[in-house]
Amino acid sequence: MASAFFALLDDISILMDDVATMTKVATEKTAGLLGDDLAVNAEKSSGFLTSRELPALWKITKGALLNKVIILPIAFLLSAFLPIVITGILLCGGVYLAYEGAHKIYEYLFPRKKKNAKEIVEQDPKEIASLEDERVKYAIFVDFILSIEIVIIALSTVQNSELQTQIIVVSLIALVATIGVYGVVALIVRMDDVGYKLMKEKENSFKFTLGKGLVKALPIVIKALGIIGTIALVLVAGGIFTHNIHQVHDLLVGLPSTLADALVGLVLGGIALALMLLFNILRGKTAHA
Repeated sequence: MASAFFALLDDISILMDDVATMTKVATEKTAGLLGDDLAVNAEKSSGFLTSRELPALWKITKGALLNKVIILPIAFLLSAFLPIVITGILLCGGVYLAYEGAHKIYEYLFPRKKKNAKEIVEQDPKEIASLEDERVKYAIFVDFILSIEIVIIALSTVQNSELQTQIIVVSLIALVATIGVYGVVALIVRMDDVGYKLMKEKENSFKFTLGKGLVKALPIVIKALGIIGTIALVLVAGGIFTHNIHQVHDLLVGLPSTLADALVGLVLGGIALALMLLFNILRGKTAHA
């Protein structure tokens, strides 16, 4: 009985050692994508009314956790029995991300008139709640696509390991991709609150200066994250195609990987955006016919 117990402890020790090693490898493989995930989700999680930032972010976080609960078991099953389906899902997600990146660039080049803060405050509370729900659902949907890519990449690093190692490692990466990313996002969107509290200290003190710097830095950080998030969308989308379609990879084999991913993402996004704009024009003509 005692020998069986110690044998079990030895098996657990070996498993934990394998998990630690493979988790380190998987984290290194997904580190870049986790950075992209942070940039994209920080940009998607900003822009709410100040009083609604944390509640809205909590809704997004719960949705992101639910995404992982849905994705993980399906990913394990498809990886074991229908791996080609995973590639198809990744490619569809890549097209969507490329479209989103291209659409953001299009809006930057041809901006639409945005409502100012006063107009937003004066909106009907139901309309504000509806807009928040739309933004939350949109952020969760984008997280879903990015989560698929993160889970698949993490899974690919442990596909030759035992099933229990795969489950533990990929689940840990998925947990980090949610709690870690949205924890940092929460800190970013509340920078100004921390700043204002620090500014209550004696003027010209270190805390006052730091608080003032945080308040001034927030809009810059949000704008920078918007730019980085757009670049991340394009790169992730392009990377999905260059990593999963060898013809695309071979066509751009002489280019640095980042440049190749950017070119593929921009071309793909441009085509998807053009088709969507054309569809909207035709739909508008049909509606007026």
